Amino acid sequence: MSRIRAAYRDPEGERYGLPTFWWRGAPAGFATRRQLRARGLCPGGQPIAAQILWRGVGGERAAYLYRLDLARPKRTATPAVRAALAKAMRARRTCPTCRCVRPYVIPRSLGECLSCAPSEVAA
Repeated sequence: MSRIRAAYRDPEGERYGLPTFWWRGAPAGFATRRQLRARGLCPGGQPIAAQILWRGVGGERAAYLYRLDLARPKRTATPAVRAALAKAMRARRTCPTCRCVRPYVIPRSLGECLSCAPSEVAA
């Protein structure tokens, strides 16, 4: 085992307070938030079960791990939530000057669509 791996090997959590593993060294049954999301799961309020430590840009980096057996299915948006989001996005695409719905979000820096904004400001 290399020195770097040995420095981050603490499966009992005596040195770091949490069970700690090196990069790509976590046992089966643990996953990061991103890995849970890819499986259609979320942590579901469980505490952090372990961590992965590695040396990265700016110093030591950490990724927190959660137990797969305690993970819950992620919630799906209801039709009412989807409708509210669609309404909000339509409002962001509507120009307050010409009242046209554009295929892009109106830039906040301009306050109006690109055809209504002065050409020297929009450029």
